[in-house]
Amino acid sequence: MSITQTITLGAQTLTINDVVRVARENARIEIAPEAAVRIRAARDVIEELANDTRPHYGVSTGFGALANVQIPTEKRAQLQRSLVRSHAAGTGAEVEREVVRALMLLRLNTLVSGHTGVRLETAEAYRDVLNAGITPVVHEYGSLGCSGDLSPLAHCALAVMGEGEVDGPDGRRQDAAEALAAAGITPVVLAEKEGLALINGTDGMLGMLSLALFDLAKLVRVADIAAAASIEGLRGTDAVFAPDLHELRPHPGQRDSAANLRRVLADSGLIQRPVEGQFTRVQDAYSLRCSPQVHGAVRATMAHAESVAQIELGSAVDNPVVTSDGRVESNGNFHGAPVGYVLDFLAIAVADLASISERRTDRFLDTSRNHGLPPFLAADPGLDSGLMIAQYTAAGIVSELKRLAVPASVDSIPSSAMQEDHVSMGWAAARKLRRGIDGLRRVLSIELLASTRALDFRLNDAPELRPGAATGAVHTLFRTRIAAPNTDEFLSPTITAATELVESGAVLAAVEDAIGLLD
Repeated sequence: MSITQTITLGAQTLTINDVVRVARENARIEIAPEAAVRIRAARDVIEELANDTRPHYGVSTGFGALANVQIPTEKRAQLQRSLVRSHAAGTGAEVEREVVRALMLLRLNTLVSGHTGVRLETAEAYRDVLNAGITPVVHEYGSLGCSGDLSPLAHCALAVMGEGEVDGPDGRRQDAAEALAAAGITPVVLAEKEGLALINGTDGMLGMLSLALFDLAKLVRVADIAAAASIEGLRGTDAVFAPDLHELRPHPGQRDSAANLRRVLADSGLIQRPVEGQFTRVQDAYSLRCSPQVHGAVRATMAHAESVAQIELGSAVDNPVVTSDGRVESNGNFHGAPVGYVLDFLAIAVADLASISERRTDRFLDTSRNHGLPPFLAADPGLDSGLMIAQYTAAGIVSELKRLAVPASVDSIPSSAMQEDHVSMGWAAARKLRRGIDGLRRVLSIELLASTRALDFRLNDAPELRPGAATGAVHTLFRTRIAAPNTDEFLSPTITAATELVESGAVLAAVEDAIGLLD
């Protein structure tokens, strides 16, 4: 387990990069001294209410539809334990380690805000579990996204109590009590309101949104590279990416994408450019010509989603909350609608980005549209099928992404005896977005597989026409893992190798090493 740096919570607003560093890179966490002061002050408020004869939700009452049941003082610790145990009701496949770490980090981020009323030792237990590399087992199903991600967060709280199952820092499945003891962490015995404070937030969906935005920031640049490589491989024109054309419709993302395409293609000898007295192609198909418009719209969607994520990362989501002036107030801030909407919006953008990529791949394989390339980019057409079925794979993924683009957040199903009668389904939106991003990565990888293969044929036919520095670097990179066109071989490992080159960041690095950072 590599530890790259320390993230201090409670001193300044958490960032998307901070989430990634903790979730994926095992960055250590500390709690700022000023946050500890806030935590203690809010706890004092809760302690005072615990001794009050009047009922206070989450402190001396039941939960949800049982909020009108007052709990005797001697049973309130049991109340909190029962809350966590009963809400840890997840089922299905296990959620990825990075997602669990992200949601625990974000719950801790709310705890250190000083608006939840937990004790300092409870917040420190979350810090210690994360720093020890202990990962509670969380399941796919269980969250309706309101009141937040109850079930996933309850599984994490259960582990901090020393119950349930976890994966240790070595990945070994074990009882939570065993893992905590090995790390020298004392299980938490929950006090008034703490069980509620540990499970009432949008942390799972926000964690997955943060990870998705980080990945998409790279993939949208890879999409520009893939589009440029396809335009070059299909002997297209770059005239449509001229700056003045995009100033006529100055969407920032569109301008950035067009600028990337210009830079990648600037020194290519394969691009069709006007020559006096010669006829050149007037315009390309939409999937080539309109790449900046589509890629730019994806960037705009990402920008909106990032603005929502940044607000959420600076928020304290709990119910009830301890206000700055010492009141304890019920509220609806746990509702996941703001996050659920943008998760669904991103799923639409991801599906369309993959769709236009697959259309570019398809053009390479059709002799009526690929401008002189062999059928299906086969080395020996007829005997060989080339990339025919790789396109089927991309098409199948795109069809799946279109289904995943159906919004989850327009659905709602009542729960808790109709007390919680409108829910966000934000967790479901986040889960399908993760699958969508995985599919997008594979579709872009297949497009790059086609464009690099096409480049081999172009160079064999006209070796004097050199590719651009950027696309040449991608071609060279692919040839370190993937052979030049030859008789058909087992294709699945080839697609896997291409996907690994994209996922690892090697494709983006190769291009940016050649021509500088892309927008």
